[in-house]
Amino acid sequence: MTRFARDLPMGATLTDQGTRFRFWAPAQQAVTLEIDGGASVPMRQLADGWFEAEAPCGAGTRYRYRLSPELAVPDPASRAIAGDVHDWSLVVDPGSYAWRNAGWSGRRWHETVLYELHAGLLDGFEGVAARLPELAELGVTAIELMPIAEFPGNRNWGYDGVLPFAPAAAYGTPDQLKAMIDRAHDLGLMVFLDVVYNHFGPDGNYLPVYAPHFFDEARHTPWGGAIDFGKAPVRQFFVENALYWLEEYRFDGLRFDAVHAIDDNDFLDALAAEIRRAVAPERQIHLVLENESNDAERLSRDYDAQWNDDFHNVLHVLLTGETGAYYQDFADRPAKRLARCLAEGFIYQGEGSPNHDGKPRGRPSGHLPPTAFVSFLQNHDQVGNRALGERLTLLARPQALHAATALMLLCPQIPMIFMGEEVGSETPFLFFTDFHHELADAVREGRRREFAKFPAFADPAQREKIPDPNAVETFATSRPRGSQADTWRARYRDLIALRQARIVPTLPGASALGAEAIGDQAVRARWRLGNGAVLTLAINLGETAVPDTDLPSAAPIHAVGTVGAAKLGGYSFGAWLEAAA
Repeated sequence: MTRFARDLPMGATLTDQGTRFRFWAPAQQAVTLEIDGGASVPMRQLADGWFEAEAPCGAGTRYRYRLSPELAVPDPASRAIAGDVHDWSLVVDPGSYAWRNAGWSGRRWHETVLYELHAGLLDGFEGVAARLPELAELGVTAIELMPIAEFPGNRNWGYDGVLPFAPAAAYGTPDQLKAMIDRAHDLGLMVFLDVVYNHFGPDGNYLPVYAPHFFDEARHTPWGGAIDFGKAPVRQFFVENALYWLEEYRFDGLRFDAVHAIDDNDFLDALAAEIRRAVAPERQIHLVLENESNDAERLSRDYDAQWNDDFHNVLHVLLTGETGAYYQDFADRPAKRLARCLAEGFIYQGEGSPNHDGKPRGRPSGHLPPTAFVSFLQNHDQVGNRALGERLTLLARPQALHAATALMLLCPQIPMIFMGEEVGSETPFLFFTDFHHELADAVREGRRREFAKFPAFADPAQREKIPDPNAVETFATSRPRGSQADTWRARYRDLIALRQARIVPTLPGASALGAEAIGDQAVRARWRLGNGAVLTLAINLGETAVPDTDLPSAAPIHAVGTVGAAKLGGYSFGAWLEAAA
């Protein structure tokens, strides 16, 4: 079989007679299917708020649902959209693409070296496909796309999506997305997708009009009323979405955005369990969470790993000295906190968090394998949510950043590189959107108000320097560029090659032997690998050398700066691998 389609219980599905349309609109008494250039069809009202109709039309047909004389809406389960979130939906033939790598079954999770990217900044799905050989040569084993669900306009981070089944038309067609994934599989690369199940964007979300039951207005998120996962059609919508991307598009894994805002562990557990049950057992599918709650229990079930913000945050404090906002949680004894992160995963495992008004955050995580944590020095949030989008190349000392990069890439946790990091990009990654009129003004001014509490932007004149998210220049400026790209790329390639040759084969069964602070900004950590060998990593992000470090006497397998058995120089890193006794 070389063609794949998920038989969705909603949306437009091709049949032998044409197309069947199914639409959940429990607040409507009547709905009419409108076909562009064809006759309108009254939809049959079924039980539980469902409407259905058949029409003798095929792939490429433009359609929408008429709710009233004044309002027609796109299909919330559109497989594609004709232009923008307010435009016609398109009937898509999911079997039109013949896969070259239909037998691809994925790669094992412990082999993963992630590369997070924004498809729009690489000129869409075809642009991403063109970059894949370069990433494979670097040693990356998986790319992770920031959200691609249809959003308003042509420029967006993706977290303002409102049509979760439709790849953004600004990036390309469904078949172009499939061709990009197929090309990745040609090269042995996995492809992950960041999906947003905690909210819908502010423009083009018509669900509150015809399905207000979709939301629980008694609970609120930073983006409005919370999605009500207690209702069966709502749960089904998102479960089907996850399976759609995995089965119809052959994605190798999903990253679930900000699940702490979902606040429904029963749904999260049921979602993962259904994915494990439904996807063919020979395929290696990986599920990754973003969860500010540091909920280790989910990682003991059907999820493979979680983005570990604690790793980033404590290293950011050590690299930059910044201690404002959420970095205040890591300002005190940062070396000791980094040691806990390396040994146990989460730093916050139930302790009170100053940034959360002293409320407890997290659960014990020391029992989990190191591969349950995705570690990173930068990502779209941590860079792009800065007022000016500065990368670490502008914020940290070069050799200290080199040392931290080596720690990330040689640590038994799963490393993730953010696009541009591997070339030492000096351009910012900014927050960008393509809103218009009042919404554009609200987003621009809201962002500037958000930074008014920071001393650097207390002056209104300084806040005016924060880039307008809606300006084309803000998007264009965010394309990665580095003045010493070849040097940086060689450094990353060598570290990843060392990881794949010496560490990855023995990660299954690895466990921490302990970690400790050996200075105010220095840490030593050890792991017993699956073959019995001991991996020792030591890092000093301070200017002053640390004596009496009790490090192995053998030569390190990698070093940055001055590294010896009894001394760890300033801004240095060392890695040792000792065979089992």
